[in-house]
Amino acid sequence: MKQLTIRGIPDELENIIRKEAAEKGISLNKALISLAVKSIGINKNKSKKEKLYHDLDCFSGLWSESEAEEFKKNLLGIRKIDNELWTTEK
Repeated sequence: MKQLTIRGIPDELENIIRKEAAEKGISLNKALISLAVKSIGINKNKSKKEKLYHDLDCFSGLWSESEAEEFKKNLLGIRKIDNELWTTEK
């Protein structure tokens, strides 16, 4: 594997890398690699690269907790299976 030296890392980026390392119990090096791999949308464990799309990111996190709970509650009715529709025996 290749080795790089990175200079001039902004404080905010350093804090993010350190937080990632602490949360996952890994080295700073592994944390930086993990964050870089995630940010460009590749999965090291797969031979094929997966593209990561960000076109809907602006909609993420717009609901309050109460709105999200109401939405989940409204989904309960449509998630029930109507056995009569799926039974092949008549």
